[in-house]
Amino acid sequence: QVQLVESGGGLVQAGGSLRLSCQASGLTFGSYHVGWFRQAPGKERIFVTAISRIGAYIAYADSVKGRFTISRDNAKNTVTLQMNSLKPEDTAVYFCAADLDGLRATTERTEYDYWGQGTQVTVSS
Repeated sequence: QVQLVESGGGLVQAGGSLRLSCQASGLTFGSYHVGWFRQAPGKERIFVTAISRIGAYIAYADSVKGRFTISRDNAKNTVTLQMNSLKPEDTAVYFCAADLDGLRATTERTEYDYWGQGTQVTVSS
């Protein structure tokens, strides 16, 4: 069965860095676009970043541009999210998701087929 497992979350001070990983299994990983979304308490799950099947197309939310970097290694079935210059407003549960369809990665949450369980990121001020 398809599994996406996030790791790397934790507690960090403002200005610090974290590196999240999304490990996939049970699917032909290189056939899927992968996105990261986040959900703060009491708020909707929102788009953070996405990368297309071979990494040719990448999109970022305006709020993370210049601070976050997404990358993927299809040989290892892994997508990585490097988060630098973290702010308290980045605090959320971060989810990775996989999307089979479309020509490029989408920002639309409803387009994603599979989701991980999430990893908590907490940024203290």
